[in-house]
Amino acid sequence: MSEQNQGLAATPADWPKALFYVALLFSTFQIITAAFHPFSSQVLRAGHVGFLLLLVYLSFPAIGKDRPWQPLAWVLGLAGAATALYQWYFEADLIQRSGDLTTADFAIGVILTVLIFEAARRVMGIALPIICGLFLAYGLLGEYLPGDLAHRGYGLDQIINQLAFGTEGFYGTPTYVSATYIFLFILFGAFLEQAGMIKLFTDFAMGLFGHKIGGPAKVSVVSSALMGTITGSGVANVVTTGQFTIPLMKRFGYRPAFAGGVESTASMGSQLMPPVMGAVAFIMAETINVPFIEVAKAALVPALLYFGSIFLMVHLEAKRADLKGLPKEECPSAWKAVKERWFLLIPLGVLIYLLFSGRTPLFSGMVGLALTAIVILGSAVILRVSALGLRIAFWVALGILCAGFFQLGIGVIFGVIAALVAVCWFIKGGRETLVLCLHALVEGARHAVPVGIACTLVGVIIGVVSLTGVASTFAGYILAIGQDNLFLSLILTMVTCLVLGMGIPTIPNYIITSSIAAPALLELGVPLIVSHMFVFYFGILADLTPPVALACFAAAPIAKERGLKISFWAVRIALAGFVVPFIAVYSPALMLQGDSWGATIYVIAKAGLAIFLWAIASIGYLRVRLAWWERLVAAAGGATLIIALPITDEIGFALGALVLAAHYWRSRASKAVAA
Repeated sequence: MSEQNQGLAATPADWPKALFYVALLFSTFQIITAAFHPFSSQVLRAGHVGFLLLLVYLSFPAIGKDRPWQPLAWVLGLAGAATALYQWYFEADLIQRSGDLTTADFAIGVILTVLIFEAARRVMGIALPIICGLFLAYGLLGEYLPGDLAHRGYGLDQIINQLAFGTEGFYGTPTYVSATYIFLFILFGAFLEQAGMIKLFTDFAMGLFGHKIGGPAKVSVVSSALMGTITGSGVANVVTTGQFTIPLMKRFGYRPAFAGGVESTASMGSQLMPPVMGAVAFIMAETINVPFIEVAKAALVPALLYFGSIFLMVHLEAKRADLKGLPKEECPSAWKAVKERWFLLIPLGVLIYLLFSGRTPLFSGMVGLALTAIVILGSAVILRVSALGLRIAFWVALGILCAGFFQLGIGVIFGVIAALVAVCWFIKGGRETLVLCLHALVEGARHAVPVGIACTLVGVIIGVVSLTGVASTFAGYILAIGQDNLFLSLILTMVTCLVLGMGIPTIPNYIITSSIAAPALLELGVPLIVSHMFVFYFGILADLTPPVALACFAAAPIAKERGLKISFWAVRIALAGFVVPFIAVYSPALMLQGDSWGATIYVIAKAGLAIFLWAIASIGYLRVRLAWWERLVAAAGGATLIIALPITDEIGFALGALVLAAHYWRSRASKAVAA
């Protein structure tokens, strides 16, 4: 997301009242529709987009950073909301005349299209609207192109019908996922953040690793990984944990560019970390029609390897530069942090259990959100109750509630929340907790804007691709260029993801590339979920690669260093992680795709060794500085472990053993001489 303006950057308390109440109404609408399902899926999607447009036009100016001119902002915002009301009021008529637009239908469709393109430009900059505009132009003018790219031709009314009505355009799968799973999980994270989960994670990481070698950087890695369990947003992670970790790293001797690179790399990995992951994971589950648990399961080992590689790079760099940790007495107690805020882990634990027990993300997110509200409100009440028996009774009741949560009925759950709200209203300090919950609702709506607008606009790509069938043409080109060479096709797909990532966020990057490249990889024998995870993975890494490197530029003002310099360090730090998706393609057992635990353990060990060899080759240090030939052999060993050809694994293990043995004896000899 572009930070060209700050329309929604202020805290909720600083917002104009009208904007605050619109955001609050947006979150309320989403919760009610998720809990009670009063509308059809089509109306839900249209209502979601209508609220997004209203929020964007009230918040983001057309040019510059000042607030928008209110009269025009209300006209445009209400026009966007009116398109949703039109879908609701004329729902039955639109279904009956599907594909046969009236003049009013056509006008509403054109207005919606223009408003969505302009809203996306205001929120994310010009890159994504240009890309989607090219697809729109292809739908209108593609019949005049030469060769295989030409289609049979479609009129403007057919394109508008495809995009603005039905579920294959603006109201497609990404918008549905944004209006259900993603919004609930964003709210879930907003409630936990407001309640102090960030402090819990940072204090816990500080207590465990702050006093170790390179402690501040390790705190950044661990806290970012933990934050990924509730936020699933890389840039949001940078600007939250980075405010604390980057200055801390600089204070203890890390170069500003390295500190920013560590935080950026670790934060982007948060989108890979189950259970919440990023918005893309939910879109992927819907797109390939698999349970979300399968996506989370496939991401688990690569995510652990990714963060393990960053942790290793940080450790080696700290040893090379002799960077110490904080004095232990300056570090908070990890277990004291847990003791003070342990109750915040209850909703997260229940959410993880539900997701991994096969419940739908919608059900799990609703339970997690409701339980979070009960825990926050209940803890505010209990902290002001002196009787131990009442405290114990509350936590026992909460345990019973967790055990059979929605079997009690949604009405009972909302009744419990309403009762706790009433109690908080009358007790000392309780109203502050209610304000915190209101701010969490508004913050959730704020965080949902860039995700929702991206999901809506990429409906242009989905609609045009499904209408014209151009995806099969592009897949054919990839197959032809690759000439049945899987490795070359993987390189082409990786480059496509990284290039697209220069101008657009992870969500549209994934949708575009998965529509074009994933079918080609599937044709070459790559399992469906692995091919989509490959695209997802490099869509995330695109935010680290120069020249754009969104995450690195978000870290730049905190690190007080140029974003491009941070980006080069981020790529170097993540270098070992670049091998993970390639290994997964050649050995799907890395993503737990297979029945043999032996194969899974073997490929994890192989991937771990490859990452280790690439890490020491990149940093140039293990026990002592590596000789130039040791770095070359280590890099070659890591590379051969990736390529699944006959005897390449054996060569990789042999080169790894050679370089490690030689380095061990050389370092032992050099230390003996020094002694």
